[in-house]
Amino acid sequence: MPTAPATHHVTPTPETVHWGAFDAAFQPVATADPGDLVVLECVSGGPEQCPAPGGAFSIPERLLAIHKGNVPRLGPHIITGPVAVRGAEPGDCLRVTVEKIELGADWGFCGFRPLVGTLPEDFPYKRVLHIPVDRAARTCKVPVGPGITLPLSPFFGVMGVAPPEEWGQISTKEPRAHGGNLDNKEIGEGATLYLPVFNQGALFSAGDGHGVQGDGEVCINALEMCLTGHFRLGLEKGGGAKDPVLRFPRAETATHFISMGMHEDLDLAMKQALREMIAFIVSRANLSAADAYQLCSLAVDFRVTQTVNGEKGVHGMLRKGLLF
Repeated sequence: MPTAPATHHVTPTPETVHWGAFDAAFQPVATADPGDLVVLECVSGGPEQCPAPGGAFSIPERLLAIHKGNVPRLGPHIITGPVAVRGAEPGDCLRVTVEKIELGADWGFCGFRPLVGTLPEDFPYKRVLHIPVDRAARTCKVPVGPGITLPLSPFFGVMGVAPPEEWGQISTKEPRAHGGNLDNKEIGEGATLYLPVFNQGALFSAGDGHGVQGDGEVCINALEMCLTGHFRLGLEKGGGAKDPVLRFPRAETATHFISMGMHEDLDLAMKQALREMIAFIVSRANLSAADAYQLCSLAVDFRVTQTVNGEKGVHGMLRKGLLF
């Protein structure tokens, strides 16, 4: 008889995280079978972004240990992993279902600094807000004006597999075909992310917890905070029957199918998201590319995912039930 899916729990330590880097050479910190649940605790924030000691907010001990652990730092995000999936091979599709997200701290931060963000010419200085989080109410109170309370809608800004070996070590800043810093707020609890596999085991990692974010993420940060993700990892050999070759990340929620495009030129990111949606529609429905192109103009919403990661993002939203 088949065994029940296992659960694997990975805590963030200097040995189980990578700071700002994806690399096919990184060794897995855990190995799962397809269908297993992987629980990844993820922490966020460098010493320059965390609140001062002795103040109203306490820094999680696991985050402090990473700060003190001499973890090599390439890019901005602390990511937990990678986790290998048995049987995953190049050309397959890794199916990542986000079953649950737990809040990992009573605060988060949102900041900007010179030379980054969407309007660096208007804000050529550094500012960091430390924002209290009510975990029971799942809200945060932004300390601007009289204080603005926002409901939380947590997700992971970074979810990805190891990139192609020939890319070498790359920063977590720019999203690419392997996923990474997608910053797509639609991929929260209940959503599924589909990632092309480039290496044996796929090597999945996640991090960059966001408590809440607006489309665009314009100043460079969302509500950056510690989160724990419960990820169900599935495997579709050869990309799956309906998608013989998955070349780029795609996602699905209870209500929508989502295509994604990324490029340093926002116009070209839009073109990529549109081409990905056209290809998806053609693969699933008895429609020509021209049919799908016109349908996208009539019924698909294209939104700016983020404009701050070097590679800007656009995602297309096709409502379920319209075609299939």
